[in-house]
Amino acid sequence: MQSESALRLVWIYPDLLSTYGDQGNVLVLEQRARSRGIPVETVHVRSADPVPETGDIYLIGGGEDRPQILAAERLRRDGGLQRAVARGAALLAVCAGYQIMGTVFSGDEGQPVSGIGLLDISSHRGEARAVGELVAEADPALGLPKLTGFENHMGVTKLGQGVTPLSRTVRGVGNGDGTEGCYAGRVVGTYLHGPALARNPALADLLLGWVVGALAPIDDTWYDRLREERLNAVLSD
Repeated sequence: MQSESALRLVWIYPDLLSTYGDQGNVLVLEQRARSRGIPVETVHVRSADPVPETGDIYLIGGGEDRPQILAAERLRRDGGLQRAVARGAALLAVCAGYQIMGTVFSGDEGQPVSGIGLLDISSHRGEARAVGELVAEADPALGLPKLTGFENHMGVTKLGQGVTPLSRTVRGVGNGDGTEGCYAGRVVGTYLHGPALARNPALADLLLGWVVGALAPIDDTWYDRLREERLNAVLSD
């Protein structure tokens, strides 16, 4: 999937879905690639623009109800993201973006809204908002350390047979059933903000590795300090 000249990152709909600093996920991928000598091209796709099909890693963030509905409608109509994933591109979808990747989610008045069907999940409104720090044990098959982040959502997400939980919650709500997020192929969905990849650089490297192959080690001192501070603060309560 890597282009001849550079790794191509595609940030989807920053004008609609970038409420909790999730654009930081793009910055982390840029930094970690360039630190390894991998050239990067980043494309910011606004909601009025077509989604290019030639990206290597796609990212979409969280947002409020109305922008989420609009984003889902435009992604369904556009089809570019679906075709890119079918070609083997990787995708990180966060919070509202995560719900959009499923088959259905709840709109601003609780009405069902169709997602784009890249993940076998369905989401609806829970009784209480999940707000606060979240720690979870990643699926061992992914080879990741504990995941850390914060959540701020009303969603309860039911996983179907076609996906694997990204992690099991230690602290926090996540999907609402003891799991947090899910993945299928190279598509990863999560409720983690923080941004997620700043708190979990190994997850960033997982996405990069799917596209470019084996990665050289880099200095993670500052990432490790952030992770240690947050994990200690949450798990020592």
